[in-house]
Amino acid sequence: MALVPQKVPQSRGDRHFFSSSDDNAMMKQIQGTHAPDGREVEVKPFLHIIEDIFKRAGFGIPGFMQGTQVQFESMEDKALHSSDISEMLDLLSYTISKISCEISCKCSGGGDAHVTTVAIFNVLTSYSWDAKLVLALAAFAVNYGEFWLVVQLYPTNPLAKSVAFLKQMPEILERAESLKPKFEALNNLIKAMLDVTKCIVEFKELPSQYITPDTPEMVAATAHIPTAVYWTIRSIVACASQIMGLIGMGHEYIAATTEAWELSSLAHKVNNIHSHLLKQITLCHQHIEEKRHIEAYLTLVRLFETPHLDNIKILKALIYAKEDQLPLFDGSNKKRASIEVLRRKIVLLFITDLEIPQEELSILEQMYVESRHQQLRPESQYEVVWIPVVDKSTPWNVDKQKQFDYLQGVMPWYSVFHPSLLDPAVIRYIKEVWHFTKKPILVVLDPQGKVVNQNAVHMMWIWGSIAYPFTSLREETLWREESWRIELLADTIDPTIFNWVSEGKIICLFGGEDIEWVRKFTNTARTVAKAANVPIEMLYVGKSNPREKVKNNNSIIVAEQLSHHLQDLTLIWFFWVRLESMWHSKMQHGKSVENDSIMQEIMTMLSFDGSEQGWAVICKGSGASEMAKAKGDTILKALTEYDQWKETVVDQGFVPALIEYLKKLHTPHHCNRLILPGATGSIPEKVVCAECSRPMEKFIMYRCCTD
Repeated sequence: MALVPQKVPQSRGDRHFFSSSDDNAMMKQIQGTHAPDGREVEVKPFLHIIEDIFKRAGFGIPGFMQGTQVQFESMEDKALHSSDISEMLDLLSYTISKISCEISCKCSGGGDAHVTTVAIFNVLTSYSWDAKLVLALAAFAVNYGEFWLVVQLYPTNPLAKSVAFLKQMPEILERAESLKPKFEALNNLIKAMLDVTKCIVEFKELPSQYITPDTPEMVAATAHIPTAVYWTIRSIVACASQIMGLIGMGHEYIAATTEAWELSSLAHKVNNIHSHLLKQITLCHQHIEEKRHIEAYLTLVRLFETPHLDNIKILKALIYAKEDQLPLFDGSNKKRASIEVLRRKIVLLFITDLEIPQEELSILEQMYVESRHQQLRPESQYEVVWIPVVDKSTPWNVDKQKQFDYLQGVMPWYSVFHPSLLDPAVIRYIKEVWHFTKKPILVVLDPQGKVVNQNAVHMMWIWGSIAYPFTSLREETLWREESWRIELLADTIDPTIFNWVSEGKIICLFGGEDIEWVRKFTNTARTVAKAANVPIEMLYVGKSNPREKVKNNNSIIVAEQLSHHLQDLTLIWFFWVRLESMWHSKMQHGKSVENDSIMQEIMTMLSFDGSEQGWAVICKGSGASEMAKAKGDTILKALTEYDQWKETVVDQGFVPALIEYLKKLHTPHHCNRLILPGATGSIPEKVVCAECSRPMEKFIMYRCCTD
């Protein structure tokens, strides 16, 4: 008759693990066994094999994992038989076998779990913490795997049946249901053990060039690793005790399922340890990412400071450095493209977020398409690439994807295939060096990848393709050749203006939202022009950010035949945004109303738009440097009082005579407002009044227009 070993129950204190004081004493004892000799063990391959054993063990046992659809990939032969693992096994197989025997012997009699755990630590004294854990887990995996191998083969394999008989193993297949709580608890604890082991191995594999042992995040993490290793090996002992308890225990033990709670308690503790380690490793990864981010950013800074033979190295660093995919999308043929298509070309980086004003997109598209019609012109030898800057702190969702797809689909130029390709260091560089905030910018790279203009949007809006090659030097040259004239003020918004100029007509641009003032002004101006016998053409240019009021005014102007108008509201927007661009362009080159006459005229126009009333600019002929200009009430008063200055028209001409009379009406009392968009990132601290040259007060204005 076989002797059935009696299971020795653990003490009540042992079941509750250690108190805080006991915990400290226990860890001192464990630390005392730790004397690593510096040997390095490549534990990752062992961990893969261990995980594979645990996955397969118990699979297919009816009633235990029934109904669970699990598919295992076969471990590749090269993984199991690689020379690296074979060499490591030659060195470590004895240690693994020794621990396996230690577990089998000491757990068979239900001995003290802590004593058994310390015995395992004594075997592993010369190994690092991660190696201790993986080797102990490998030893348990051998025992665990052998147990389940016999159980799985028992119904069909005579050898397995004989082995099971000699071991007096219970009829697990027939009584699986009663064992289910125990095996579920075992599974949960084994999963927790694996999770902690993977975490500790991950700590060991953190790149030393970005995080060192004395880094605070690493110090905090490594302080808890000995405790984590202890409780995981202690859990290995508990699992082994449960498995060994099944061998030779017969029906009595099968019915005794109360020990499952011990495994559950350990699983709870080990899971808590895992949660804490996860937090620590997350902090370590954040530290590493910050270091990598700084390194990538500084590399980018150095790259832009270094001369290059072509632009490919720069473009790869900005867009996508790897060779595993085509990083560009060609808007002309809707296909992906290589960065090579941009080699040695002038490249305009169109940098925006996903909220691009439709007007800006429309005007830029019009300019780009026109440049493509005459490919051989020097002004056409450039490419545009859209760089979509998105906030990576918020999750990418379906709505953002749709928005991105729409914008990418309507752009005829190149774009980054997806925003995720852009490295965070690139986004930082764009924001910190190129000062991108919200408003779109056009950064110009020459054929060697050198930045020749940090924002060519303004010169593009002012001069279009004439601004080629869009360098800051070209911008300075264009301003030196420029004067304040109707062509500069109203370029491209209406082709008929050039006809009026060539015909020597009086040209009047006027704006504002007050339709009653529009009626009075246009009728009065037409009456005065007729009396002065001068041909006049008037064009209504509304107000910046044209909305419903301007649209309604256009309809009334057409119905009542008050003047010419710009039917497309985008052109009205463009008229004003060009003026803003002139202001920004001049500011970039250090100009102000105090040292630049064109800047003074620009400021006057922008202050007209900032007022609540109408305004008008009246000039004559090509290149006319003098323009009569005033706010609505003043210009209307001057025209209404035409009889008082009509005599001077014969000698001076209509516009000079009007200018002289406006000077007489001018009073020192005025209130000028200059409204500039706050998202440009280049609003100066000091702006002086265009009328009196005194510093203007600065206010913050928030606007929400729903008209």
